[in-house]
Amino acid sequence: MRNTIVLEKDWTFYKNPQSESGEAVTLPHTWNAVDGQDGGNDYYRGTCKYVRHFAKPELEKGGRAYLEFNGAAMTADVVVNGTKLFHHEGGFSTFRVDVTEQLTEDNLLEVYVDNSDNTKVYPQKADFTFYGGLYRMVKLVTVPKVHFVMDYAGGNGMKVTPEVTILDAAEKQADADVTVELWMTGEAPDVTVTVAGETQTVPVENGYAKAVFALKNVHLWDGVEDPYLYTVKAELPGGDVVERTFGCRSFKMDPKEGFFLNGRSYPLRGVSRHQDRAGAGNALTYEMHREDMAIVRELGANTIRLAHYQHAQEFYDLCDENGIIVWAEIPYITMHMADGTENTLSQMKELIVQNYHHPSIVCWGLSNEITAASAVNEELLENHRRLNDLCHELDKTRPTVMADVFMLETDSPMLEIPDMNSYNLYFGWYIGELEQNDSFFDEYHSTYPDRVIGLSEYGADANPAYHSANPERGDYTEEYQCIYHEHMAKMIEERPYLWATHVWNLFDFAADGRDEGGKHGENQKGLVTMDRRIKKDAFYVIQGILEQSPICASLRQQVHGPCRGCDGDQSVLQPEEGLALCGRSRERDERRCTHLQIPGADYGNAHDPGSVRGLHR
Repeated sequence: MRNTIVLEKDWTFYKNPQSESGEAVTLPHTWNAVDGQDGGNDYYRGTCKYVRHFAKPELEKGGRAYLEFNGAAMTADVVVNGTKLFHHEGGFSTFRVDVTEQLTEDNLLEVYVDNSDNTKVYPQKADFTFYGGLYRMVKLVTVPKVHFVMDYAGGNGMKVTPEVTILDAAEKQADADVTVELWMTGEAPDVTVTVAGETQTVPVENGYAKAVFALKNVHLWDGVEDPYLYTVKAELPGGDVVERTFGCRSFKMDPKEGFFLNGRSYPLRGVSRHQDRAGAGNALTYEMHREDMAIVRELGANTIRLAHYQHAQEFYDLCDENGIIVWAEIPYITMHMADGTENTLSQMKELIVQNYHHPSIVCWGLSNEITAASAVNEELLENHRRLNDLCHELDKTRPTVMADVFMLETDSPMLEIPDMNSYNLYFGWYIGELEQNDSFFDEYHSTYPDRVIGLSEYGADANPAYHSANPERGDYTEEYQCIYHEHMAKMIEERPYLWATHVWNLFDFAADGRDEGGKHGENQKGLVTMDRRIKKDAFYVIQGILEQSPICASLRQQVHGPCRGCDGDQSVLQPEEGLALCGRSRERDERRCTHLQIPGADYGNAHDPGSVRGLHR
C-alpha cells in the first residue's frame, strides 16, 4: 500500500552551510522573500542548506521509500545519513530520490539548494527574481515492491490521452476514446483500470500496460462554462494505486479565425502570472494559489500564461477545475547558454511528463524572448529544434509555441521552428506609439496569412500612488495604464485571428534589479498589486472588456473632474464616450471616473443613469 508523509515542519535552515547555527523554518520557504523584493539587484544567490531528521517509515517486504521534492530552486543535492544520493538541476519541477538502502531508525536529511549564477541551469538572465529555497513541499513516499514507476521525470507512471470526436458542436455532443498507458516496476500479471464507472483488467508486458475506453456522449471539458473532469484509477494486485483527473476536449488554432474549443470559436483573452507575492517570495501556500485563481475568475479571463517556468501542480489543478486555458513553458529565457541545452531538454521533459494530463494546457512554450540577449545562429536554432522534436515525441496532441521579443524580425528562421508563435509587444510603453501594435499585426498577418500568431505579452507599469490629469507614456500613472489597455482591447477585438492574448501581468512581481516608478525591486505592470490588496483601475477596465457588459466599480483614487451625469453612487454610460466607471472612493470621499469603450458591449439606454442601477461591484 502506498503511503505519503508530508515533511512540512522541523526543518533547520543554514544560509551558510558551514555554520553551526541555523534557523527553524517550515516549508514552503525561500531565503529571498525580503532581499529579492527590495531593489538593488543584490539579493543573495548562493548555496544554502536545509536539515531535518525523519524516522524510518514502515515498509512492506521489498517495498521502497522515496523522498519527493516538488520544487527546489535552482539546483539541489540530496544527502541522507552522510551519503549524497541525488543531484537535480532545475528549480520548478518535481523529482524523487530512492532512499531505501540508506534508511536507519533515525535518518539525517540534508538538502543543499543553490540559486547561484552559472552557465548551464536556466534561468540566468531575466526580468524577475530567481528565488532560492525549498519553496514547495517535500514528502516521504513509500510504495510496495510492485509499484507504478517513480523514477521517470517526476511522473506517476500514468499517461491519459483522450481523443474527442465532436458530433454536434452547438449541442455539445461528442464521443471520446480514452487511452490509459501505465508503467510499472516489478513483476505484475495485470493492472485494473477504471474510468467513468467502467473497469478493465489488462495484462502487463515488460512493465507496460494499456487500456482504451470508448466513452459515448462524453461530458466535455468546456472551458469556464463547464470544466468537467473525469478520474482514472489504476490498481496493481499488490495494492499500489495511482489516480489522475483528466478532461475530454478538442481544440485547434486557426490562422484566420483564432482559437476553437470543442468545435466552437472561443477567443482566448487573459493574463500572465508569476508565482510570487509580497513578503512570501515564491513560497506560496495553497490558499495563496486559490486566492490568485479567484482573482483570475473575478477578472473574467479565460486563459493564463504561466510564466516563465513550471508552476505548482496545485495551480494547474485549479486551472483544470476552473476551465482556464493554459500556456505552459520552461525558463529558457532571454539569453541562450552554450552549456545549457541539456538543461532545457530535461526541464521540458519534466514539464510534459508531469503535466500531460491537464486538460487546461493547450501548448508547450519552447522559450521566451530568447533573442533579447542572444544572436540567431545555428546553435540557438538547433536547441529549439531539439526542444520542438522532444515536445512532439512526448506529446502528439499539443502544439508548440514561442514568445518572441518585439525586436525579432518576423522573417527570422526562429519563427519557422514551433507550430505557432506569439509576440511580446510593448509599443506605447517602452517605445513607439500605441498604434504600432495595430500595424505590426496587420503587416504580419498580411505577409504570413497561414501562420498562427498571438500576443503573449503587452502591458504598461502603474503605481497606484501616481495619477495625472494629462497621462502620457512612461509616467507610471493608473490613468495611462487604463488608456493603454483601452487601446489594446480595441486592437485585439479588430483582429480575431490572434489565437490568444495575455496581459503582462495579472500581478506586480519581484524584479530586484528594478528601481523605477516609485518602487524598488518590482515590475508594476500588474493589474493587481504584489500583495493582492489593491486592484488597479486597469483591472476594472479589463474586467469590463472581458465581460463585454456595462460595469461600475468604486475606484480608489481621486480623479480630476467628475463624469457628466454622475452622482457619485452609480455608473453612467455615455454613448459618445463609452463607459464611465464612477463611484465613491474607497479611501476618501472623492469622485473617480475613467472612460473606456468596450468592444462589442451593448450600451442600451446609456444616457439614462437609472438604466445601469444595480450593476455595482
